[in-house]
Amino acid sequence: MKFIGNILWLVLGGLLVSLYYFIVGLLFCITIIGIPFGLQLIKMGQFALWPFGNEAQSDTNDGGCLSILMNIVWILVGGIEIAAIHVTFGLFCCLTIVGIPFGVQHFKMTILALVPFGKKIGPRN
Repeated sequence: MKFIGNILWLVLGGLLVSLYYFIVGLLFCITIIGIPFGLQLIKMGQFALWPFGNEAQSDTNDGGCLSILMNIVWILVGGIEIAAIHVTFGLFCCLTIVGIPFGVQHFKMTILALVPFGKKIGPRN
């Protein structure tokens, strides 16, 4: 069932979202200061490419000072805009019964879009 959900996700816009993450992530990686942000965007792009069956989990350094600082900078630089995009897509997907699982997935990605540092993507337990 996860495989079918992921294929439908790709066809119904997931591929575009993940391409956005990959392109912006690579642009961030051009500068030394932007590399941590670019790597997070690439990680989020991988999650956006194949979301069903995976989840964002707390990493071992979830509450570290550097993670908190980077999350604050992330929110100020562009995290709110990315989260707003996921909320908007989630609301549109939830308008139909078939789209509800995709909307829920967008809402899960909203949390990751707001505070990505200190998180890792792994299989759902």
